[in-house]
Amino acid sequence: MADTPQDRIAALEAELAALRAEMQEFTYTVSHDLRAPLRHIVSYAQLVQEDAGPKLNTEVQGFLATITDSARHMGVLLDGLVALSRLGTVPVAVTAVPLQALVQDVAAQLNERNPGRNIDWRIAGDLPTVLADAALLRQALEHVLGNAVKFTAPREQAVVEITAPPGGSKGMQTLQVRDNGVGYNPAMQAKLFQVFGRLHSAKQFEGIGLGLAMTRKIAQRLEGTVSAQGVLDGGCCVTLCLPVAPAV
Repeated sequence: MADTPQDRIAALEAELAALRAEMQEFTYTVSHDLRAPLRHIVSYAQLVQEDAGPKLNTEVQGFLATITDSARHMGVLLDGLVALSRLGTVPVAVTAVPLQALVQDVAAQLNERNPGRNIDWRIAGDLPTVLADAALLRQALEHVLGNAVKFTAPREQAVVEITAPPGGSKGMQTLQVRDNGVGYNPAMQAKLFQVFGRLHSAKQFEGIGLGLAMTRKIAQRLEGTVSAQGVLDGGCCVTLCLPVAPAV
């Protein structure tokens, strides 16, 4: 006897529940089981430094510092993996979200976090309302706008332009964030949305390469898309497409 639509829906729901349980188990393992060895590495490296530090030459002390720094960096990477994995299971509450107020608020917060920066925010005055989870969308905008601020740091005058150009697919709204930052080599496009897919060295810019990966996951949860185009030393443009809110 062929499965009914209800049977298929029930099977899909059971499969989804199993995947969520598997992801929660993974998150627990990353958050707890993998942290104990890192704590031991940092603690014992510090003990060696305290007990034998005066007897060690400069080179060996440098080795200990590298061990400690690397273990702490691994902890930051684990935090990022946990945050990324949780995006796949967090409940989504879709409402009408006015982009104008949200974009302006995120830009204002970034100004506060970057005192002394000369940032020219060119925010269009007619940003629309979209259907999204407000908290998740804020997080995505923090990543995208935060990247624009970060990668324009070498510019004496940073310019970040946010617009909502027409012409998106039916039922979707486009939001574009364009900056005059350092951009990236288009030959590295494939790495752009990968987990830990850094296109610049850690010495040039801080971060672990998770912002755009998390933005893509959020866009997927919101039934939207994200893409980016950049030119080396010629800025970057990130495009978010989200379901448009129906007119009231």
